[in-house]
Amino acid sequence: MPEFKIQHITKYTYDGPVRDSANQIILYPIKDDYQEVIKHEIKISGDPSVDIHIDYYGNEVGDFTYIEPHSTLEITSRIWVNTKHRMYPMDDIFAEQQWEDLRQLHGQVAYIDFLRQEYFDGLDELQQIINKDKVANETPYQLAMRFCKYVYENFEYIKGVTTVETTLDEIWALKAGVCQDFAHILMEMLRLVNIPARYVSGYICSSKSHWRGEGATHAWAEAYLPGYGWLGLDPTNNIIANENHVRLAVGRNFSDCSPVKGVYKGAATHSLEVAVSVGNPGDSHTEDYDHEVHHETPPALKKLTQVPQNSYRLYLEMMQQQQQQQQ
Repeated sequence: MPEFKIQHITKYTYDGPVRDSANQIILYPIKDDYQEVIKHEIKISGDPSVDIHIDYYGNEVGDFTYIEPHSTLEITSRIWVNTKHRMYPMDDIFAEQQWEDLRQLHGQVAYIDFLRQEYFDGLDELQQIINKDKVANETPYQLAMRFCKYVYENFEYIKGVTTVETTLDEIWALKAGVCQDFAHILMEMLRLVNIPARYVSGYICSSKSHWRGEGATHAWAEAYLPGYGWLGLDPTNNIIANENHVRLAVGRNFSDCSPVKGVYKGAATHSLEVAVSVGNPGDSHTEDYDHEVHHETPPALKKLTQVPQNSYRLYLEMMQQQQQQQQ
């Protein structure tokens, strides 16, 4: 049974004093038969009280307000967690019955949100790709695994080329992004064939393998399979999400699972530093863990009048400049 100690630090630095910072945090790990939370600590600048509730999708959500003027906001989450390996589905039985069971889910409240596609200009093209590659007598599990592999092989993993506000149209045109983009494309594919799919936020934890997405929050998708339940699929690494994936939240998309978001009054711009460290529970110093710091200006916490910069357009401009220089 793997055991992990995870430290997640989120620090906002403003270019001037701000106040009345109202925030929502989804940093509370899921508790179920495959994930046991031994201990969890959250420390927030100014030590505000946090009101916790359960949202529509079963996630623990914290709300707090930092009223006093401040130039930084730091949120530190420390988790001690045990995870348990889950057996894989059987992949070669009753394909026709499984697809019929999935058809019966239409209209059921628990699955409606996870069957609804998000429209984008590439949807018809994506549907054509799916129709072209149909395999007779394929089970939902086999198809979901093939879709996971498709995203992994056809989209390039490039940090910084997208933001949390990048649209599916932009991701489809670029054929690149990071874990949240890969998850969104995979969910679209699954929903197009009537497999319920949901977004998962959390961490990927391993000291033995170098997987994409380590050193930061991670995202993947889950597909609902009849007779099995929700199967985690990590298209960023083309693997099943199992005991090395620690889950924080599930939802329709990134917006439902954003670790930190909020609004404030004051300075127009800010910078963000995110550091995620993973170690064994016996480690005494988090500084000994693998440590990666990301500097960015995401829309997750922003002044209401701020217009976020679109890194996708910046990337296209950079590519155009390079082509002009080569001519």
